[in-house]
Amino acid sequence: MDPASGDAHLRISNTERAEARRLLEHAVGEGMLTLDEFTERIDVVLAARTRGDLAAVLDDLPLGGPKAPEPLVLRGRMTSLSRRGRWVAPPRIRVDTRMCDTTLDFRAATLQRPVVEIHVDDYCSSTEIILPDDATATTEVETVAGSVTVTVAAMPPSPRLHVVVRGRVRMGSVTVRHPFGAALRRVLR
Repeated sequence: MDPASGDAHLRISNTERAEARRLLEHAVGEGMLTLDEFTERIDVVLAARTRGDLAAVLDDLPLGGPKAPEPLVLRGRMTSLSRRGRWVAPPRIRVDTRMCDTTLDFRAATLQRPVVEIHVDDYCSSTEIILPDDATATTEVETVAGSVTVTVAAMPPSPRLHVVVRGRVRMGSVTVRHPFGAALRRVLR
């Protein structure tokens, strides 16, 4: 877990705290830490909010810190790809498409973390990302003869779900939106 990698500011989950605790317990068992050091570090782990906080107590151990989960890779050529309904959305998703129609619907997805990064490498395809009413999104997508349409607020980032879309689109499109009727639901509240 390298704080210089840009991930140091990302929020962590209880699962990551539990993994850090397991690593510290293993370090005590192997004689790498004294019980006093273990106690001090566990207090930091329990109070940790970001990956940088965890890195401070794990980086000097040969075990390293908790590993970032592998990204979900969606690769398609001249087909349709979709994730709808109940599915597990990892913190990183890679969309590698050529002449495809891709839909990622996060309304019923189980999130592993509140920030999901989607990297798009697209050629002659359309990618649609549907977010719950209270989600936010930011985009950093390079386009060549393509388009990026975002109808979702970027700031302040939602504590429930914030999506960051990066990558490039060539002769294709990326759309990030709320479900149809979201604006009406907000007005009626």
